[in-house]
Amino acid sequence: MMLRLYSWAMWLVQPLLRRKLHRRARAEPGYGEAIEERFGYYTHPAQAAQRMAPAPAVAGGEPALVWVHAVSLGETRAVAVLVAQLRSQLPGMRLLLTHGTATGRAQGRALLQPGDVQVWQPWDTPGAVGRFLAHFRPRIGLLVETEVWPNLVAGCARAGVPLCLVNARLSDKSLRQAQRLAWLSRPAYRGLAAVWAQSADDAARLSQLGAPVQGVLGNFKFDATPDAAQLAQGRAWRQVCNRPVLMFASSREGEEQLLLDILKQIRALAPVEYAQAAPKTIAKEAVQWLIVPRHPQRFDAVATLLAAQGFTVARRSAWADAPPEADIWLGDSLGEMALYFGMADVALLGGSFAPLGGQNLIEAAACGCPVLMGPHTFNFAEATALAQAAGAAFAQPDLPTAVAQALALVHTPAELAQARSAALSWSQAHRGAALRTALAVKGLLVG
Repeated sequence: MMLRLYSWAMWLVQPLLRRKLHRRARAEPGYGEAIEERFGYYTHPAQAAQRMAPAPAVAGGEPALVWVHAVSLGETRAVAVLVAQLRSQLPGMRLLLTHGTATGRAQGRALLQPGDVQVWQPWDTPGAVGRFLAHFRPRIGLLVETEVWPNLVAGCARAGVPLCLVNARLSDKSLRQAQRLAWLSRPAYRGLAAVWAQSADDAARLSQLGAPVQGVLGNFKFDATPDAAQLAQGRAWRQVCNRPVLMFASSREGEEQLLLDILKQIRALAPVEYAQAAPKTIAKEAVQWLIVPRHPQRFDAVATLLAAQGFTVARRSAWADAPPEADIWLGDSLGEMALYFGMADVALLGGSFAPLGGQNLIEAAACGCPVLMGPHTFNFAEATALAQAAGAAFAQPDLPTAVAQALALVHTPAELAQARSAALSWSQAHRGAALRTALAVKGLLVG
């Protein structure tokens, strides 16, 4: 009965979803692409041809159309290593890749091979889910990290599709929210075929919701290898900059203004000692700031904000052979985080200075870039705690204190070198989760 009420609510809000997609498409055209796929209608001839193509097999003769759902950009980047391991363990498999965001869909195109299919995640109504499953008939479904939807789980159970949660995580905050909606969340988590958690704490929280946790396999974001060419280019640009580069990585709305207020204070106080932590000779030219907003739809707004506050801005999209002189470099491109982390001596972690839960800091560590983070890291609690214990990241109560520590760190070469080494060592010590997950999936398919 409760699932039926939820389904009715999801059905009733479909017109609002369509309106939202059309509105977002004005800023991000990707949201206007193939909107009907979100409601389970697949009429593109290429998709139909792929669906009718003979399906390769795994051991035992089972068809190997493997469905992977990576909702947004971060999950899509992370899942690349899992897809590679799945192809190795299941030779000839075809990939059905779904997303919820335009940036995730754009990034996911790089993972496709002939015979693969990429579509939007079906909206969580019985009709859309049923049409999706009937059209593609996946052999197994793998939801990445947190994407558990009640009708998706129920529909897969009816269709006989084992639906698993991989690289699974659940914060304390999300657990409390799920417990408040236990009538909806518990059947969904119980209905999963298998759950493989990132950490023991995640496993314990997921088990409280009835999820069938079958192991703690680690986080396959550690397995991602930074783009070597981007990393080398970023480091080369940092060398010719002739001053330390501080990066605000994956900044969120409101956080850029907090940073600008601090930078204006530094300008007013220079060469007076700032926050009793930075060298006494700080001037505005002492460091180069690089801001990389989390969401691409905010690139223009952030550029406007920086200029309005009196800072000169050089946007990555307008660079030629090297970044030009400017108060602030703005990273307004997709798929170049290794370039930006290569440029940076130290990164401030976006989403952690406002109560937003933080962002993934593993990619920064893999590039040898230590991280300064605020108090709000509940979405990545396990990773941030491990990084802090390893000396790869440093927690501070607020952004002014974090900026002061970052300024001190880049002017202390021995400490900076130690932090960079710790970041690399920590990122490399936790590799192997993607292979373990692929082997677990293979065992479920052929066992």
